[in-house]
Amino acid sequence: MIRQGRPSRVRIIGGDWRRRWLPVAPVPGLRPSADAQRETLFNWLQPVLPRAAVLDVFAGTGALGFEAASRGAASVLLVERDPLAVRQLEANRAALGAAQVSVQRADALRLLAAGRGAAGREPFAVIFVDPPFGKGLVAPVLKALLEGDWLAPDARVYVEQESRLSPPEGWTVLRERTGGQARGLLLCRGAAATAAPAADGVPG
Repeated sequence: MIRQGRPSRVRIIGGDWRRRWLPVAPVPGLRPSADAQRETLFNWLQPVLPRAAVLDVFAGTGALGFEAASRGAASVLLVERDPLAVRQLEANRAALGAAQVSVQRADALRLLAAGRGAAGREPFAVIFVDPPFGKGLVAPVLKALLEGDWLAPDARVYVEQESRLSPPEGWTVLRERTGGQARGLLLCRGAAATAAPAADGVPG
């Protein structure tokens, strides 16, 4: 999640919990992606999201993870290290009755570096990597995902990074959009046989 400002609520925009508003923890700088940006992302993911195992490694408000669950993901793991944010994620999970969502308090990079086997998890088909900007986290997280065997075959990884940065090396860009300071990239490992790269502009 980009951390700028302090919203009080986040809205689920599609699926079973469409139009549900969820409280956001009073953590300084916590901000979800805009509705229009999330709508674009989940349009990209809709062919692969139903019944998928989803991992959100910088869950923040939980906007991406709860949206994925609302739209048919079989399981969603929200990873967040801030204790206030974790408590709010747990409360929102309970309020929705979201049995397919689990919340884990952990440092994302340390968790991934330990490997999927150590975590006792199955591979993930959809992974959200939306860390705080300006900390250089995208490259080490992608490296840890590969080295820790977290990716299912044909997994899709969504990365949100500063718009000035180039796409990560060694990954195929399936879809791309830039809005304001953020550049969203839908990635897969290696060549994509079923989808051609495309660009989408989102007003900033």
